[in-house]
Amino acid sequence: MSSPEHLDDLFENWPYDPETVSVRPVTGGDGREILQMRIEMGVLQLETTARPDGAKPGGAETYLDHLLELESSEGADYEMDEEQCGECDREFVMFYHRRVCWLALEEYGRAAQDARHTLRLMDACKRHSPDEDWTLSHEQYRPFVMYHCIQADALSHLGDEEPNEAIQTINSGLDRLKNLYSEYGLESEFDEDELVLRLVELRESLRSEFAVGRTLQERLEDAIASERYEDAARLRDELANRQRGHRR
Repeated sequence: MSSPEHLDDLFENWPYDPETVSVRPVTGGDGREILQMRIEMGVLQLETTARPDGAKPGGAETYLDHLLELESSEGADYEMDEEQCGECDREFVMFYHRRVCWLALEEYGRAAQDARHTLRLMDACKRHSPDEDWTLSHEQYRPFVMYHCIQADALSHLGDEEPNEAIQTINSGLDRLKNLYSEYGLESEFDEDELVLRLVELRESLRSEFAVGRTLQERLEDAIASERYEDAARLRDELANRQRGHRR
């Protein structure tokens, strides 16, 4: 009789720690890169590209891609059924787990990429949702996903030794978050929101650590607010020249 298959050795050598996100990159049997995430009663294994489970829904790379193909063929007004909603929910969870893995591994560019995928999936769900309650069940997490995206983009700039760009990325992200709160009539809650406070704390810690003063964009906004239009014009030109340099 063959011995039963089990994961005892894996669990013994990699104990679960509830205080941290335990992630490791490993090599699959065919040499591909994969991720493993230790959870309380097991291990999640995730592909590093396309869908984390490696599936190709409807032959597409992700369920979002499948939805966009349906949108193209069925028209912009089509409404998702219960099964399609369930598939969206599954993809949300998969990309959340992988995004957390990338953040734990400090792979910030890849974390931001997965966050943007989730935001695009939220957009598609909002367009084709069968009812408002289902829409809101996902929209309530949009600020959190945006927070991860802003954080990851900013820290990615630090990896490129661009602290000014990191700070401006946070400022631009805060503007987008504020617009979102305004859209839902929550302006009064914005300044005290935990995610907003975390981003402000990150911005100011970067400003202090890298001795960054007011960024060009911040100085431009200050000049406009105080009606120093000649200074504003000069700063606008300087900012445009810098952005052209980054695009080369």
